[in-house]
Amino acid sequence: MDEELLELQRQFEFAQQAKSSIRLSERNVVELVQKLKELHIIDFDLLHTISGKEYITPEQLRQEIAAEINKLGRVSVIDLTDITGVDLYHVEKQAQLVVSNDPGLMLVQGEIISQSYWDNVAEDINDRLQECNQIAVAELAAQLNVGSELITSMLDSRLGTLVKGRLESGQLYTPAYVARVSAMVRGASRGITVPTNLSALWGTLQQLLQEMNGVSGVAVESTFFQSLFNGLLKEGELLGSLRAGVHWTPTVFAAAQKECIDSFFSQNSHIIYSALQKLGISQPVQFLQSRYPDGIPLTTVFVHPSMIDMLDEAVEDAVERGSWIDSLSLLPTSFTPQDASKILLQCSSVQSAQKGNQGLLLVDSYLFSSGFVKDIYDRLEKEMVAFNLSGSSILTSSEESHLVKETRGRTNRTIELTETGNEKKKKGKAAAMKASESLPDDEYIPTKSKKNQKKGKDLLSVVVSDSKAGTRKDLANMQENLNVPTEEWITQKIMDLVPDFEEQGMDNPEAIIRPLANNMRPKLINFLKERRKAVFTENAENMKRLLDNLQKKLDESFLNMQLYEKALDFFDDDQSTSAVLHRHLLRTTAAPIADTLFYNLDMHNKLRNGIDAEESHSGPATFNPAERTAVAKTFPGSLSKKALSVIEALEGKHVEAFMTALREMAEESGLLLKKLDKKLERTLLHSYRKDLTTQVSVETDPVALLPKVVSLLYLQIHNKALQAPGRAISIAVSRLKDKLEDSAYKILTDYQSATVTLLSLLSAATGDEEDCTSDRISTKREMLENLMPALKGLVLSTSQS
Repeated sequence: MDEELLELQRQFEFAQQAKSSIRLSERNVVELVQKLKELHIIDFDLLHTISGKEYITPEQLRQEIAAEINKLGRVSVIDLTDITGVDLYHVEKQAQLVVSNDPGLMLVQGEIISQSYWDNVAEDINDRLQECNQIAVAELAAQLNVGSELITSMLDSRLGTLVKGRLESGQLYTPAYVARVSAMVRGASRGITVPTNLSALWGTLQQLLQEMNGVSGVAVESTFFQSLFNGLLKEGELLGSLRAGVHWTPTVFAAAQKECIDSFFSQNSHIIYSALQKLGISQPVQFLQSRYPDGIPLTTVFVHPSMIDMLDEAVEDAVERGSWIDSLSLLPTSFTPQDASKILLQCSSVQSAQKGNQGLLLVDSYLFSSGFVKDIYDRLEKEMVAFNLSGSSILTSSEESHLVKETRGRTNRTIELTETGNEKKKKGKAAAMKASESLPDDEYIPTKSKKNQKKGKDLLSVVVSDSKAGTRKDLANMQENLNVPTEEWITQKIMDLVPDFEEQGMDNPEAIIRPLANNMRPKLINFLKERRKAVFTENAENMKRLLDNLQKKLDESFLNMQLYEKALDFFDDDQSTSAVLHRHLLRTTAAPIADTLFYNLDMHNKLRNGIDAEESHSGPATFNPAERTAVAKTFPGSLSKKALSVIEALEGKHVEAFMTALREMAEESGLLLKKLDKKLERTLLHSYRKDLTTQVSVETDPVALLPKVVSLLYLQIHNKALQAPGRAISIAVSRLKDKLEDSAYKILTDYQSATVTLLSLLSAATGDEEDCTSDRISTKREMLENLMPALKGLVLSTSQS
């Protein structure tokens, strides 16, 4: 076999040395190679060089690349293209294969770098580091034209071997420099005795190093100091606790801190959270609970259980004596009301008192025994009963002032109207007009009416017939309009009944009493409701009887009012006289009707609310405008508005407005005002005529006779009941001229003139006996007395006939 191989080598060598007589061109050679590859005679890859004059196998290219890397240690792929003369695509492909097959090589940013190259670089870096003590990784990366991360990874694997130094935050330091800075960190940290933020300490050390090394000083990052500090802390060379990486608390401070807290807490049995925060403890509650498991955390203070025992004794004593305590007065001044409330709730005596309804906790820190509260409540009940029976109003000061202002305003308005009317009187009026105005305005007004008239149905009439349903309805109305005690009233009463609160020197006793008043007020209101409910049941019959009597009075007086209203139509053409007649009728007839209605409804309202109505008002039912307004405001809801409308109409100038307002108010009250029909009118006129005739026949006063005769004449002639004041008599007499005979009219006018003269003399009389006016008055009175039979004869003969 060996001999055959040797023979083949000789033949091959002979063939190579033999000179061919035929030479091939480069193009023929290329075509020949292509043909051999097509015939698979050449069954391996061939790569063209850039010049196109050579072929190279991939294995040869990889060998050349590896040889170049071994020679230089770091070579660029682009440089390999120039060296090998092969296209960049093929060079990159084969270079990746070379790097993947050799773990000692790396391809970084188009460069192939061997580990031997990094070893040489590491030796150079180490030499430089020993000269200047510090080198920045960024500076090395810029010099080597590689990334900082690559330099860092290369140095990490060679620190302690080829590179004698420490890599920290992108900086390389020599061991000597690290030991020096570590000594500075250790000394500075050991010198700290209070909690400190290490960032400020590192800034101070940086400034110190720069001053020590001058312009050529090494710039040290804070992270380097922090790393050295963490290493010292881990090795036990520094004692303390580190929070959040930068908040350092030395052990000496923690020991002094705990000793201070233990000393204060043991002596005072409490400690406030703010004191711990000043000592640097950010979570005082958790700290104290972990240190004193038996302690009790409050809102702002931490207390020992012995303080609860002290409060327990005070609470038990207060409950037994039926008194009260202010826990804040027993606790240290650092306690807040919220702390007092929490510690009171921890007391077993307070818990048992609350469960057994023996104590009441108010305003966080005050404990009132049930006996003390019950005593005050019983005394307040007596006050409530006294107010209820007297009918007094339990109002706030603002409500009372509002009512007084409105009443005064109504009174002032009435006075102004009166003064304005008086100012309009002219000073130059004749004596006859003065005498005419002096005629008596309050003539006799019959009050008889047809008996057994129908009564309007009131709600209380239904109440009596059906007590259960009526009681529910009226109790609902009673609660809506209930005059309940206000918070201010109860507070003031408690201060009056229990002066101890002020005697103990409290700055604001009302702040303590007001919650107590709020606690009692619902019970007092219920007591008042129950009492008024009982009184209401007792008063139901009285209320029904009151409304029945009121209905009778209104039936009689309102029919008379309608009767007198019809006589006003004769004077519609004379506005001044009509206004006088309207005002006169409103003053003499309408006002008593309104007063009767107001008075009885006021009594009904008081009976309904459980107030003793018999003592609320005495005397006749006569009110002035201010009193009417005050009574109207006590009526419930819409009835009050209707009542105010009646008062406004009563002070006006038109009877029609008053009649309308009165009807609306009566309907709102459940009363029915009868309308005057023809039959009732005839009956009333007959009764009125008969009564007036009797008065004329027995009248002995010559002055009082004239208006009665004039009224009777209007009744006989026009069949109308005229109510005329003295100032309107002359006009009323003049309207009878066409209805009477001349002789009869002359008697009437002569008598009217003589009456005016007599009244003028009476108004001008001085009372002196020597004055001649008295003789003239006597003479004129005798003349009138002589004319009286003739005047009476004008009406009596006709009436009798």
